Amino acid sequence: MKTQTPKRKSTNGERGFTLIETTIASLVMLVGALGCASLFVFSVQNNVGSGERALAMAVAQQQLEQIRSVDYADSTLNDGATTSTVTSGQRNYTVQRTVVSETNSDGSAKKLKRITITVTPQGGATPGWTRTSVVLVTLRSTLANGSYLVSN
Repeated sequence: MKTQTPKRKSTNGERGFTLIETTIASLVMLVGALGCASLFVFSVQNNVGSGERALAMAVAQQQLEQIRSVDYADSTLNDGATTSTVTSGQRNYTVQRTVVSETNSDGSAKKLKRITITVTPQGGATPGWTRTSVVLVTLRSTLANGSYLVSN
């Protein structure tokens, strides 16, 4: 008994892809893949940069907490600017602390100090925006009676 083999359908009008069509499709896919790869590199750089900014903010907050822990008459709250280097997360940061006594419009003292903490990351191979300074400003007053009105 013979088994019948199915007849092949006519392939009139059917063709495969040509070499040129395949090459063009590959190029289009390559351009899309390169675009995705560049976005991946960009996102990694931004994640690293935001981590560095977060560490700089943590250093600034730590410096601010140290100032809050001292008495108003302590010598660390004398007017002036100090600069130091702090290491945090295996990174170095330049910390500038500026203390300025506020005065009233007539020149009398308010018993109020404006404290500015500026933290700047040092060096590194990160994007430029991550090396910009983080600045925290706070006001510190004494417990004594006085005028504490702040005017800009």
